[in-house]
Amino acid sequence: MSVAVGPGSTSLLLALLAEASAGGVWAAVVGRPGLGLVAAAEAGVRLERLALVPHPERDLVAVAAALLDGLDVVAVAGAERAGVRAADRRRLMARARQRGAVLLVLGSWPGADLELSCSDPRWWGLGGGGSGRLCARRVRVRLQGRGVGPAGRSTGLLLPAPGGAVGGAGSGRIGSRTAG
Repeated sequence: MSVAVGPGSTSLLLALLAEASAGGVWAAVVGRPGLGLVAAAEAGVRLERLALVPHPERDLVAVAAALLDGLDVVAVAGAERAGVRAADRRRLMARARQRGAVLLVLGSWPGADLELSCSDPRWWGLGGGGSGRLCARRVRVRLQGRGVGPAGRSTGLLLPAPGGAVGGAGSGRIGSRTAG
């Protein structure tokens, strides 16, 4: 399966990796040299189940293909910069399907099975007078793609919630669906 995660959704990426690694899944992130391991750990990612390839350079497709052969979730960033062609995209998506893996692509990925995006961010945590510390961010997460329906689905989530994990927003439950 291939999932495109909209630009600027690092918190969503970390939430997905945290959920997967908590379930015993092995994952990798390719092409994100600025990914903070402290932030990943605070978001709940099990670092002992995470492989990093920060600078794949022109070997992005080959690196992603090799990781899809052995890992359950492979997140790839920088496909546009690396000049990934349509044929390479199709080959990577086919490899993920064959292996039963998930290819998470950060940014645009024409032909992805699903697309996730975040919008309407709202931070809170500051006390009166602007002092204190930001502790949570509410976003609207939208899901579109195959099998979802033409209107798609959306829900409010806390990314991160107080304590660093994912939390439901609005109804207070993760995965609650609201009209979007």
